[in-house]
Amino acid sequence: MPVVQVARDDQYVLNHTTRFLARDTGDVAEPFHLPVVDTHWDGSSAETSYRFNDVTFAHRDDQAREVGVVGTFGDLHTPVPLRQVRFLDEPTGLWAVTVRVGKGQVHRYRFTVDGRSVLDPVNPQRLRSDNGQEWSRFFTHGCAVPISFDRWELRLLERLVTQVLPFQLAENRRFLSDFYHKLSRSERDRQFPLAFLMDESVGVVNFIDKLLAREERHNLDDYKTCLRLIDGVLRARFPGREPAELGRQAFMDLYDELAANSVPGWDTGRYGEPRHFLILLRRHAMTGAFAHPKHGGNNGAAAWAYLAERFEFDWRSALEAPLGRNTDYRG
Repeated sequence: MPVVQVARDDQYVLNHTTRFLARDTGDVAEPFHLPVVDTHWDGSSAETSYRFNDVTFAHRDDQAREVGVVGTFGDLHTPVPLRQVRFLDEPTGLWAVTVRVGKGQVHRYRFTVDGRSVLDPVNPQRLRSDNGQEWSRFFTHGCAVPISFDRWELRLLERLVTQVLPFQLAENRRFLSDFYHKLSRSERDRQFPLAFLMDESVGVVNFIDKLLAREERHNLDDYKTCLRLIDGVLRARFPGREPAELGRQAFMDLYDELAANSVPGWDTGRYGEPRHFLILLRRHAMTGAFAHPKHGGNNGAAAWAYLAERFEFDWRSALEAPLGRNTDYRG
């Protein structure tokens, strides 16, 4: 597929990369920021721009003569060349290029440095292709492809999240159903171009999945360990039953036990404070429910619409078109 390059000047690259790369120790500060996934603007239309992100690849090498990037966003055999980034007309050692990539996608990539293929040394996201080769990875806004969790973990996490969010009262559940399902297909597509069929978590599980792949990668082990412990606890209580398919009361009881920091059957040798996991889950769930939809939760801005109905929260006037009606702001 042809790669569409986007003009981003040296100042943009420096503003978005140097504060994460400039460490005397050689460590990378907050590596989840790279590559930079940003809003795309085609210069004319919010509606046509909204479907894309600008992705800026940056590589630091003072000695390189030629740097490129190959990935599934383009032709894997034809590197997209990176240009040298300058400051006060002097080379900085940084190389960069910005390309247009569709929202909701996951891609793998590698750099080519003077003919050698190398992983991105400052991006901790990795994956292996079918032939065993390791690649660097990134995903764009609104991505719904599972990244951090296995399918069984996602299903169990979905049930846990429904005990945390404020959408479970009968009135609130009615609102969510009316908000989405009463719209025609064409109206849904027009108003919410990135929305897929809402579930009771309003996409929060997807938000957590993406959050743990980037910003809070350090908490992924907490989730993996605790989901395995919860799976074991529920299987011991309900032999022969799949935990994700248990009735609501089983999860209400479990929630109360987590809150009390006392879960019968919990292996404290593997994870000492079950309440700590609940606090972590609640923080992530509430953030995901009400954050910008580009982060993977709040599908179709459903949670903001909920606030608008209950508290006259006029989010559409502040948010970019086409999700909102603000034509000046492009976030």
